Amino acid sequence: MRKLFALLLLASSNLVLAQVNIGLPTLELKAGIYRIQAELADTPKAREVGLMNRTSMPTNSGMLFVFEQKAGHCFWMNNTKIPLSIAFIADDGKIVNIEEMQAETTNNHCPKAAVRYALEMNKQWFSERVIVPGSVITGLPKK
Repeated sequence: MRKLFALLLLASSNLVLAQVNIGLPTLELKAGIYRIQAELADTPKAREVGLMNRTSMPTNSGMLFVFEQKAGHCFWMNNTKIPLSIAFIADDGKIVNIEEMQAETTNNHCPKAAVRYALEMNKQWFSERVIVPGSVITGLPKK
């Protein structure tokens, strides 16, 4: 019986470690001429898991984090296997700042102003397309 309990405990702890957001709604965003297929992380659980444990992401895909309140929502890369860029976005769609984030790190990456939106894309996606702070992201959901 103890062996069975230990196996069940081990199995459940591995499930927790391997959490991945699956089946999130998506929406199309635009950054200039570029179309982005963004998964929508607009619940506490979806935001907590984010892009954890994924090993790749298609080129023009990302994850849009939507918060109920504007604040200094900071991000880190714990259990995130791929390097990412994050754009912190104001309510009017203007990018406040963009941060480059290394995989599997716990450094905080924070907006330079209170925001409700953050968009994670593959590392250097924004810089390779000359999308900079002040650029506008359209198609953001209104809450």
